[in-house]
Amino acid sequence: MKSMTGFAKRQSIINEKKYTIEIKSLNSKQMDANVKVPSIIREHELEIRSLLNRLERGKIDFIISEEKGSANAPKLDNDLAQQRYEELKALAANVGSSADEKMLLGIVLQQPELWIGNDEQSLGDDEWRQLSDSIAEAIAELDNTRIHEGTILKADFIKHLDLIENYLNQIPQYESERIATAKERMRTMLNDAAVKEVDENRFEQELIYYFEKLDITEEKVRLKKHLDYFREVMDNEEGSGKKLGFIAQEMGREINTTGSKANHIEIQRLVVAMKDELEKIKEQLGNIL
Repeated sequence: MKSMTGFAKRQSIINEKKYTIEIKSLNSKQMDANVKVPSIIREHELEIRSLLNRLERGKIDFIISEEKGSANAPKLDNDLAQQRYEELKALAANVGSSADEKMLLGIVLQQPELWIGNDEQSLGDDEWRQLSDSIAEAIAELDNTRIHEGTILKADFIKHLDLIENYLNQIPQYESERIATAKERMRTMLNDAAVKEVDENRFEQELIYYFEKLDITEEKVRLKKHLDYFREVMDNEEGSGKKLGFIAQEMGREINTTGSKANHIEIQRLVVAMKDELEKIKEQLGNIL
């Protein structure tokens, strides 16, 4: 079992350039990858997205930042900068402006054509191969954090499932009392209605029909099977978040039907407790891959 949340950060130095790879994953019903990379890497975006597909589902923020070493850092073209400075200074004098020298220098240095940088427009094959390996390692690291988070969530699910089963197992002790109480209530209603003669056979037949409508044996059996199936899927199936959600819905249906048929205060309390534990499971199911 894996969570959809995770984080990974990796650094790779290639030809005196340091690339920092960051990946963050959050919950999402679909695969939603947001990729931000320097222009030199943009031609490999489709390959990056293909690597990210290993994560299957989630809102993925993928960022690569580039930090150039001294050999790749842009250098000032001093001759051209001096020429532009003198031109601006002369222009200021011609128009009668007393331009500040620091201001003029700042304007000059902002001109991009004065900076001589690395003219590479794309990574070489060997550079991309190294960076691609680092990306794959970062993805594997994030996947490991998902597995770790999934282990924690699984333990939490087991706790809530065990509590639901414990409450379910407490119901039978109240069922005989429930029947006796309902039977007594019906006799009281007949007495209050001043019915003097009661056909006991017919009375018993009506009771049987009434109790068949209130019988919760099937609901209890189905709920127990759903609990077992939930555990089985957690243990044996990957990418089971949606499936577990469907099983939780079925569990909720059986619990609700049990509550509507309960007709007994203690059973109703157990039903409320089961609903509470099921809601705690549902809250976390959105985090499961």
